[in-house]
Amino acid sequence: MSFSNKYLIVVAGPTSAGKTEIAIQIARHFKTEIINADSRQFYKEMSIGTAKPDLEERTAAPHHFVDNLSIHQAYSVGDFEKDGLEKLDQLFQNHQIVVMSGGSGLYIKAICEGLDKFPDVPIAYREKWDAIFKEKGIDFLQEQLKILDPEYYEEVDLNNPVRLIRALSVSDFSGQAYSSFKSKETAKRPFEIIQILLEWPREVLYERINKKVDWMIKEGLEEEVKRLHPYKDLQALQTVAYSEFFEYFEGKYGLEETIEKIKMNSRRFAKRQMTWFRKNGDWKVFGPEERSGIISWLEARLNSQPNK
Repeated sequence: MSFSNKYLIVVAGPTSAGKTEIAIQIARHFKTEIINADSRQFYKEMSIGTAKPDLEERTAAPHHFVDNLSIHQAYSVGDFEKDGLEKLDQLFQNHQIVVMSGGSGLYIKAICEGLDKFPDVPIAYREKWDAIFKEKGIDFLQEQLKILDPEYYEEVDLNNPVRLIRALSVSDFSGQAYSSFKSKETAKRPFEIIQILLEWPREVLYERINKKVDWMIKEGLEEEVKRLHPYKDLQALQTVAYSEFFEYFEGKYGLEETIEKIKMNSRRFAKRQMTWFRKNGDWKVFGPEERSGIISWLEARLNSQPNK
């Protein structure tokens, strides 16, 4: 199969949607490799709580940006845009098709469209909201964001104080909603992009999420988070399944309540992920009954393009 262009096939969807399985199927069919766009799977120390591809899955199709960082390393979405584009340039030297898979919408957007341009906020504003967070907690930040920027409130990971503090700092400094700075311009890329979004009926997805959390507990999530507890303030660890166990270790909740909170927050996160994807990107949506046809659809889509 030979095309006049290079193609990046993006497989996205909420947590527990089955992205890894589909991405591997596509990569094996086209004999290519996978760029991971789940930002928490970058970190070597976080495995069970991020449900990263296991050794068998990574053997089935080469994965990049999995276990490539330590939680102690600072790494931004801007860093990922730079590194991801460099890796794609390398991969496209040997492949006409590359797959990208993940649920971190902003990281996918960075590769496909480029990042939005936000004002340079003086550090004093960040320090102000960081102090408010330490004094009043994450619930207060969530309430303030809902007032100042209800649009971004529906999209952001509400359990990530770093994201909340950044949005509130921008709004506080500029007097405008954080979401108002989102660019309408798309960066030009030297490859074509095909976007696939995996959806499930809500109740089915929520049941899949609940079972995934049960699997994590069985696999030893509590022990994994316990090892990371001394570093609980690091940005990489401000995420679902880790934050709840940190509170458990500090005596705020019992074990059963902690597990239920992880399930609840995972379901809420999935809802925000879908809200973000529906508003961003040009997606071909596949429900569970249509997934067996993804490869055929891709073949038809690619074969409709002019060959060399």
